[in-house]
Amino acid sequence: MSLSAPKQVTFIVAVVLAVLGLLGMIVQLGFVTTMAPWLILLGFVVLAVSCMVPNL
Repeated sequence: MSLSAPKQVTFIVAVVLAVLGLLGMIVQLGFVTTMAPWLILLGFVVLAVSCMVPNL
């Protein structure tokens, strides 16, 4: 399996998810606070999958 760099849009989506998760752990943001660990994990999974799948 060869790895490829993710597209810029996919990278930005992953970063936004991770930043929302981190903010949810620091500040009370309602729904985001309850889902904070899952948002961080989802951001990582999106980034990892985009590196494994070409043109994603």
